[in-house]
Amino acid sequence: MNTDVQIAIVGSAGDGTIAAGDILRRAMAEIGYRVISFDLYPAEIRGFGKCIARLRVSDEQAYSLKQKSDILVSLDDSHAIPHVGEAREWGAVIYETNSVNPLPEGAHLSAHIDPGQVPYNVPIRELAEKSTGAARSRNIVVVGYIIGLMRLPLEPALRALTGKFKGKGEIAQKNEAALRAGYEEGLRWFRLDDIEFGPPPAQERGAHLEMINGNAAIVRGALDAGIDTFFGYPITPATSIMERLASEMPKRGARLVQTEDEIAAISATLGAGFAGARAATATSGPGLSLMAEMLGFGVIAEVPSVVFVSQRGGPSTGMPTKHEQSDLNMAVFGGHGDAPRIVIAPTNVEGCYRCAGRAFEMAEAYQTPVIVLLDLYLSNRYETVPFPDRPPFEADTNRYADTRGGAAGFQRYVLTADGVSPRSTPGQPGGMHVATGLEHNELGRPNDQPDMHLAQSRKRHEKLKAALRHPGFEPAKRFGDTGAVDVGLVAWGSSFGECLEAMYLAQEEGIRCAALKVLMISPFPVEMATSFLADCKEVLVPEVNYQGQFAGILQMQVPRAVTRMTRIPCAPMRVEEILDEIRRLAGRVVEPQAA
Repeated sequence: MNTDVQIAIVGSAGDGTIAAGDILRRAMAEIGYRVISFDLYPAEIRGFGKCIARLRVSDEQAYSLKQKSDILVSLDDSHAIPHVGEAREWGAVIYETNSVNPLPEGAHLSAHIDPGQVPYNVPIRELAEKSTGAARSRNIVVVGYIIGLMRLPLEPALRALTGKFKGKGEIAQKNEAALRAGYEEGLRWFRLDDIEFGPPPAQERGAHLEMINGNAAIVRGALDAGIDTFFGYPITPATSIMERLASEMPKRGARLVQTEDEIAAISATLGAGFAGARAATATSGPGLSLMAEMLGFGVIAEVPSVVFVSQRGGPSTGMPTKHEQSDLNMAVFGGHGDAPRIVIAPTNVEGCYRCAGRAFEMAEAYQTPVIVLLDLYLSNRYETVPFPDRPPFEADTNRYADTRGGAAGFQRYVLTADGVSPRSTPGQPGGMHVATGLEHNELGRPNDQPDMHLAQSRKRHEKLKAALRHPGFEPAKRFGDTGAVDVGLVAWGSSFGECLEAMYLAQEEGIRCAALKVLMISPFPVEMATSFLADCKEVLVPEVNYQGQFAGILQMQVPRAVTRMTRIPCAPMRVEEILDEIRRLAGRVVEPQAA
């Protein structure tokens, strides 16, 4: 029996909706299931706005959330009623039996349940009050009820609860009582729907599963790669990267400084990189704009540095708590002059870990700023990730010069066959040189002659091409059917998960379909993209921005007509929308029959 169950809990800010989802996903992960989870929360203060915790539990790797949930829970009917239609046919809808106050007609969720859905009217408030003396633990009662109804073990949820309320004494005890009350109630109910949880999958050898979100995976990757210094300024949705590093870096003898702004953060990061440290900063779109000039300095002075950028809705201050993929052009092209840099974009939480670690390797190996581009959806999305028992990253990929002997005039920017020059660090005997934002000769001294500007510009561009062959990193990867296909999808970042799910569904319908995941956007994997597009009768490029920024970059590199599918729903793309477009391009649209 295969397990693939999606649970959605809907409530108001202050109901503990997100906390309930967190306990539930951690319990499912401990049991051994694969989990992918993403929460929606409002920008408003406590007591206002809708919160939704969604988690998909499966025995195989899932790549996105489903459009329809198998279980929908209401902690606030006014917010949950618009989402009743998101529960699938024969799905479970769990809601409060009675209201404390009289309700106008149609205000209770029971009036909105579809005939094909299975209602579970549970005395949630009563169970909370009887077990704890108050109604505040309704969210915990719901968690226990779901676990009991599905006949899952209670112990993992108890441990997740203990971890969440560690050190909170009486509060922890009351929540445990609420969890047990909900669990016992769930055991008493007969399950009328067709939702089943099969046995969890076997653990992978040489790895251990952890429940973690994208920002935490970035932190884990940075730490496993041996980050020495971090400079940052808080900004949603990247702030938790700095917060987690602030907790972990001192334990390892590393240093973190909160700077006064993003300009100071990137300047200090470049200074530390120049000194030989593995240095990084993190920001979002508005902060990246402020960093543009100093990123150009990092390019011309060839200073290793890493910038983690989590995109949000823009432009300007935009929508700090909404998802979007609209900073791609800024990441690739932002800055004056010809300022090439490496830009990589993970597609899932495990990819955040691996891209973070490889970014430090690439920054040193090719002596350049490296931008790791994620987004709000990926930053806050939880997944069960198989982490290797040993970090897979190289501790040092620098090419240091042997300056012993003190030869005068160290050629820091000497022109080499691969474009990467030997470097030195401050204080290294014989390694003194000039590092400036001015164009320079091989010694680093200012030089504005056309032939030298051409030679150094070529050097800065050509050396980055080696990153396409960087050990342990695939710049792009093909999935699906081999050879000629009806429709090929090309996608980047967090949207690739929805594209992959849509591709698999299209294959089940007999459509020959394939997908190309592009991880490295600068330099672009032209050969792989060209080969893939040559196999495709139609090409679909879905992304969450208005202009189709990635499609524009793709067509700059591979001149070929593509279908741009751009959406800005402030949320992840919908698998069904992508599937409909695949059907249309493949000529599989079924016309509605006349009445």
